[in-house]
Amino acid sequence: MKIYLVGGAVRDKLLGWAVKERDWVVVGATVNDMLDLGYRQVGKEFPVFLHPKTNEEYALARMERKTGPGYKGFAFDTSPNVSLEDDLSRRDLTINAMAESAEGMLIDPFHGKADLEAKILRHVSPAFAEDPVRILRIGRFYARFAHLGFHIAPETVTLMRDMVHAGEVNALVAERVWKELERALGEKNPEKFFEALQLCDALAILFPGLDMQGSGIKALLAATTLSDQPIIRFAALLHDMPDPKKNLSELCKRYRAPTFYRELATLVAVHHEEALDCRRLNAEALLKLFGALDIYRREARFHDFLTACEAIAKARHVTFDKEWLHQAAHAARSVDVQALIAKGLEGQLLADEIQKSRLNNVKLLLSQD
Repeated sequence: MKIYLVGGAVRDKLLGWAVKERDWVVVGATVNDMLDLGYRQVGKEFPVFLHPKTNEEYALARMERKTGPGYKGFAFDTSPNVSLEDDLSRRDLTINAMAESAEGMLIDPFHGKADLEAKILRHVSPAFAEDPVRILRIGRFYARFAHLGFHIAPETVTLMRDMVHAGEVNALVAERVWKELERALGEKNPEKFFEALQLCDALAILFPGLDMQGSGIKALLAATTLSDQPIIRFAALLHDMPDPKKNLSELCKRYRAPTFYRELATLVAVHHEEALDCRRLNAEALLKLFGALDIYRREARFHDFLTACEAIAKARHVTFDKEWLHQAAHAARSVDVQALIAKGLEGQLLADEIQKSRLNNVKLLLSQD
């Protein structure tokens, strides 16, 4: 039995980056061998184990055989006869198909180190075409490494395009699309994820209506300079979607996006114009906006809303008085509800008095301009 460090940890060490996660491949072992050593099995589709002390993942070396369409259409061979090179050969990119022995020796049968130095994202073998998730992974790695000068190899783009035209992306599982999208939105250049999809004709299928030259991508670029939060970048990206309550809901449902992503994106799409024009709104309109945004219970979400609107303004090269709108919201929130209750107010009378006090506070702020 031999154990090798594989994949991203080897790649990041060569880049001089801090290694955050380590994955290991075990060659020449069986499931029972691993269990006898105290490893805990967690893999369902193929044997993956957690180390009894470090909790790092150890997978038996495996080969894959395509049995059907999509991400789950595979049969696995994890017998002790599967070699390290067999295992590396089924990985997505050459830069992810390297291993390191216990002695620190690099095992690089597909020239990943050379591609890393040449800044090329290149598929390992034609088997890449068997898993459509790899199209999304290429996009995510492009988003991560583009700032270093990486590009996708032309032959890999051609293979990705052939996969799209063969209908492989139609078999993508919703959860996998969302997982790769969310991770890509957190990378240094998230727009490159969508650029990669456009290169292989997958963008119009996976994200219909998204224009690489449109205001959504421009707002995403601006949001990237303001926040590293994927949820804010997501909202900025989709802010100009037509009929947002319907289309955003359908997109989020299609990919099973978390509810809080859908809620923020919808609020930004529906209300960003009012926010950008906040200095022209009267007190009643401001209070209506604050009610729609539910700033009284969702203060953190309101801050995310403001940042997304700031990104939209930056993309449009227009002025957005974010701090003033924040002040107006603070004024609306600065009502001593307990004092009103102490006066004996309750029910609708209490609600009306709270609203009246909020309106007076905002009017007072407006009068000071």
